[in-house]
Amino acid sequence: MFERAKIARDRKNPENRTDLWMAHRLLVRRVWTLSVQDIRRLPSSAAAISTSSFSTSLQSPPSRVSLLSPSRTLPRTLHQISRRDVSFNVQDTEDFTERVVNSQLPVLVDFHAQWCGPCKILGPRLEKAVAKQKGRVAMAKVDIDEHTDLAIEYGVSAVPTVIAMRGGDVVDHFVGIKDDDELDSFVSKVIGQ
Repeated sequence: MFERAKIARDRKNPENRTDLWMAHRLLVRRVWTLSVQDIRRLPSSAAAISTSSFSTSLQSPPSRVSLLSPSRTLPRTLHQISRRDVSFNVQDTEDFTERVVNSQLPVLVDFHAQWCGPCKILGPRLEKAVAKQKGRVAMAKVDIDEHTDLAIEYGVSAVPTVIAMRGGDVVDHFVGIKDDDELDSFVSKVIGQ
């Protein structure tokens, strides 16, 4: 009851009408953005059907339909590209065996934990060092809280621990934080430069 009286009072006050209009506009913008993102995720044939019915239901001009087409995607930033291509999170033991042990490339395995402050510092530095090698080495991230069995199997007693593997064998490792130059030389040594 109090809320209804407040809304009625706010509608009469011209200053509050502007606030209500701005809030309404923000809400419509968020719904519109969410809808556009959902449509972009659809397969191209379904997106074409959805965009035409979506634009018709909003009675928007035909020029807006081209904005919703799945062929128009925003370019990924360099930061997103390098992170996605350089490293991956290990999902389970089978995933570890397939992507790390059986890998043709040397793989750096970063054993870390969410609660570990030094891990949060080392992770991005390590990804940067791996990215400099341009595909000659991969990086697997293993959360020790989720994959305790892998941590035990590889003798991880402290985090961060980084293990270098080549052909399924451990060839080198280190525990703790290293600076950028030390990481670069570690990665170069692992790939044999």
